[in-house]
Amino acid sequence: MTPKAILTEILQLPLDERLKLVEDIWDSIAVAPEAVPIPDWHRAELDRRLSGTSPGPNLSWNDVRAKLHERGQP
Repeated sequence: MTPKAILTEILQLPLDERLKLVEDIWDSIAVAPEAVPIPDWHRAELDRRLSGTSPGPNLSWNDVRAKLHERGQP
């Protein structure tokens, strides 16, 4: 069966069955994450983000919540 024929069959399934299929496929990929290629630019960006601090202000949740309340946000 060709990939296109498989897709045609999948699209005929009810939504809940398609979602379950996606979950099963994702789980099968997650079993071996080292097999999923990571582009060099992804790795570089992850390294950059993990090595530095956030470019924005470093506010605690309490500070953020207080600022929202100051603006009249719930």
